[in-house]
Amino acid sequence: MAKFRIMPHGRLQEWVADEKGYFAAEGLDYEFVHWTLGRREVAPSAPLIPDTVLGGALEDMQGGRACEVSSACHWCVNMAAASSPGRMWGGAYTVTPAGVYVPPESDIRRPEDLAGVEIGVGQHSGSHFATIQALEHVVPSDQLKLKFVGGPVERMELMLDRRLDAATVFGAHLYVLEQQGFRKVVDATFMIGFFVDSETPADDMERYVRALVRAQRDIDLDPGRYRHYFLDELPDRVRDLVDVRLFGPGERVVAEPYTRETFEATRSWIEQLGVMGVDQMGRLGYEEAVLV
Repeated sequence: MAKFRIMPHGRLQEWVADEKGYFAAEGLDYEFVHWTLGRREVAPSAPLIPDTVLGGALEDMQGGRACEVSSACHWCVNMAAASSPGRMWGGAYTVTPAGVYVPPESDIRRPEDLAGVEIGVGQHSGSHFATIQALEHVVPSDQLKLKFVGGPVERMELMLDRRLDAATVFGAHLYVLEQQGFRKVVDATFMIGFFVDSETPADDMERYVRALVRAQRDIDLDPGRYRHYFLDELPDRVRDLVDVRLFGPGERVVAEPYTRETFEATRSWIEQLGVMGVDQMGRLGYEEAVLV
């Protein structure tokens, strides 16, 4: 049989499950594969103006990922599963802390102050939709300015270099900015879904998620023991800047169903935003798009 290929999402659970042998104990013959959206090497179009990077997690999934399971924000996994060979796992999801951050010297203090300010996000990715959700009741839509600048690592580095006035970050990159004095203006916590290859058996997904849940218990019991794995998610230039002992636990597994109601409400919200093309939204319903 082919290996069960896992694309980690920058969270602790996969690394802990690997260390403790939980995947193997579940009978998975697995391997990790690299997530290429996390970082892109590009030359800036001008010294202080980041390149615009069109496309993100949604396009990556719709183009096909070389693995049995990967993750992205639930908005994108929802749409990708309705318009591509892959499916969404309906048996669990995760939640990640996130937020819109500004440099310590910034005059921006309140969510309302972000009106008209370019906020760095990844187009059609979690940061894109989370920013809209966080500010839709605070900043008028015509004053919400988003700058599409690629993956999570890029946004963190652009902020450290003071090439963005604000950006939405999550996971290890959030903790890096906080340790450098960057300030959260508004919370943008969001759900993350599991994107599953169309040939992946439901039994394998159940084994995979059970291993993640076991790892979550270990993290809850002694989080300090596992924070060192965050260093593997950071570029070399950043590792010496931070003390991972001060990091939070990051993304958390929720062993609850991603229900039909959640699926349909999510699609309705995205459709109302009007930021996606018809082909990107997809036509498949819950039964066809979600593996349970």
